[in-house]
Amino acid sequence: MTSFYRSWSFCCFFSIVTLIFSCVVKPSGAVYHGYVPSPWTLAHATFYGDESASATMGGACGYGNLITNGYGTDTAALSSTIFSDGYACGQCYQIRCVQSPWCYTGYTTITATNLCPPNWSQDSNNGGWCNPPRTHFDMSKPAFMKIAQWKAGIVPVMYRRVPCNGIRKGGIRFSFQGNGYWLLVYVMNVAGAGDIHQMWVKGTKTGWISMSHNWGASYQAFATLQGQALSFRLTSYTTKQTITAYNVAPANWNLGLTYQANVNFH
Repeated sequence: MTSFYRSWSFCCFFSIVTLIFSCVVKPSGAVYHGYVPSPWTLAHATFYGDESASATMGGACGYGNLITNGYGTDTAALSSTIFSDGYACGQCYQIRCVQSPWCYTGYTTITATNLCPPNWSQDSNNGGWCNPPRTHFDMSKPAFMKIAQWKAGIVPVMYRRVPCNGIRKGGIRFSFQGNGYWLLVYVMNVAGAGDIHQMWVKGTKTGWISMSHNWGASYQAFATLQGQALSFRLTSYTTKQTITAYNVAPANWNLGLTYQANVNFH
């Protein structure tokens, strides 16, 4: 009988310890390990502009000069099917040409920086390449020339989403616009999945203020924040991972300047 009670006590003790441990330590499946590449999918690609890629500067994402802001010429405008009202801005894709005599071997990695709008005056299979529901990449000419001869005009491609970590170095950057009562922030150099879904700002004299999506990669807050150091909290559109960048801008921040955090997605 004594042996029975000892065994029963030990089992109860072990069960309690196991329960406590499971509550404190997250199972491996719940730990975020970073953005994982998606499967390869068929689409089509064209190009716009010339070898200088000057026509790609600016764009619907609001990144401005793509060279000085770190995006280079390996960029593309996405059809509205995958542009997702601007939430796809900053996403990274590997693209390779297939099923065409114009193809080169290998792939290139591009960043989504612009929207390729529909052209309903042309048939979707003859000029209206970005008409929904088509998935289409209108690449910069330098990027297109890495996967196919430019004379092809349009080629079938296989594409997949990939992490941006390899081409986005350092912390997230925040470019300030607006006025004394309205802060408009362009979010750049986003690693991980590359995209943003929600954003908050906090001054040294405020709580966390939810920012609304303006367009592309820009978020806005209607608040008086001058004279306060600013922190930002961001949630990824794809992974839902949330990170906080504390004290990104000093109390004497100014509109028209860009400030860099020391954190990024992974």
